[in-house]
Amino acid sequence: MANYQEIEDTKARMNKALDNLESEYNTIRVGRANPHVLDRIMVDYYGTPTPIQQIGNVSVPEPRMIVIQPWESNMLKAVEKAIQVSDLGIHPNNDGKVIRLVFPELTEEKRKETSKDVKKRGEGAKVALRNIRRDTMELLKKEKKDSIITEDDQKNLEEKLQKLTDDYIKKVDQMVEAKTKEVMAV
Repeated sequence: MANYQEIEDTKARMNKALDNLESEYNTIRVGRANPHVLDRIMVDYYGTPTPIQQIGNVSVPEPRMIVIQPWESNMLKAVEKAIQVSDLGIHPNNDGKVIRLVFPELTEEKRKETSKDVKKRGEGAKVALRNIRRDTMELLKKEKKDSIITEDDQKNLEEKLQKLTDDYIKKVDQMVEAKTKEVMAV
């Protein structure tokens, strides 16, 4: 009987690809305030690049506003600068105690552009899934060549692998559809 460890390893790698896509989608601005848009912004904290969430309190008091309150008031300027140089596209308002980020409504053109980006990232995830499948297929062929598995086991594992890949691609399609719907909602 074949060793099904290859399929389990492949499933774990595919789950990581989905998790990566989900974290990318969390950073996409959709007109509502989402603290995850700050995940990739690093602040110079005494010479060390540090995520905003680790140097202050991040809250969403209103649907279209994020408030950042650094634990050290001397970090306000550094946080403000980090947001300004990021690709977030929002100008921070610093009142000396907190920084407010007000998210404007997205225009129809911006929604369509963001929707295209969502689809592009979804396609990237599908490519990653297909690469994972290809790697596992090559491993199965090598195991067959080295007489670790039989030809029947190889065919059986390849069928399972294809079904697994198809399932994950459907999940990506569902994520793309859900995020596109969220982006296009007014």
